[in-house]
Amino acid sequence: MHGCPAFDVQAVCSGFVYALTLADSLIRTGSASRALVIGSEVFSRILDFDDRTTCVLFGDGAGAVVLEASNEPGLLASDLHADGRHVGILCVPGTVAGGKVLGDPTLKWMGRRSSSWQSACSRTRPRGAGQGRKTEADIDFLIPHQANIRIMQSTARKLKAGGRQADRHRR
Repeated sequence: MHGCPAFDVQAVCSGFVYALTLADSLIRTGSASRALVIGSEVFSRILDFDDRTTCVLFGDGAGAVVLEASNEPGLLASDLHADGRHVGILCVPGTVAGGKVLGDPTLKWMGRRSSSWQSACSRTRPRGAGQGRKTEADIDFLIPHQANIRIMQSTARKLKAGGRQADRHRR
């Protein structure tokens, strides 16, 4: 394939969601009629397999989706946000400079701090619902990038997602 734009969105786990939202926006504005979004991660290179708090939760994975302009509703809305104040909760403190690894090259995760931050996030209401002229009651599926089923179920209850279950979703 040639003659189409191609670029890399490096935002680790959320990179796929950012790329999906960007592709949807390009289609909605008429800048593209079709888009291929591919997400892949290789966490096994940065995991410390002696650290059972991370190696059992993170791994390698990949997925892809094709978006196409249509009269049928697809991605109704998205709500992206980040908070750099929490950079230390999940990070790789080392860097690569001059072909050498400086510092610790393995994934570090502050699980308890992460859980309380994720719980705080679950108390927010999705701004994206208003963009699609939908309400929280219209949410059919909750597909968080989250391994903790209790946080997912709590979020589903707070969003009043009816009797529908929170789905586990890992890329």
